[in-house]
Amino acid sequence: MERCDQCQRMKNRVKMSVEKLKPNVVPEKHILVDFITKLMISRDYNSILVVYDRFLKISHFIVTTEKIMVEGLARLFRNNIIINISYNIGVYLMSILT
Repeated sequence: MERCDQCQRMKNRVKMSVEKLKPNVVPEKHILVDFITKLMISRDYNSILVVYDRFLKISHFIVTTEKIMVEGLARLFRNNIIINISYNIGVYLMSILT
């Protein structure tokens, strides 16, 4: 049977097991935030809020002051980061689809 050509062609082959598809892993901490402070005052601003998105590989630099409170930081984040990221994701998806 090992030498018979017809038997070798008709022989059942052992197939490799197929694994389930796994989703892409998104890092839990993919947004890094830091401040650059003690800058010279320019138009009432003396700090820069730096936000880096490791998943999208995008950096945002937002001018602010050292005296910013939590509410102001949340407002800056909403107005500058969330809107820009959603826009960039939309542009990225449109470039893939077209």
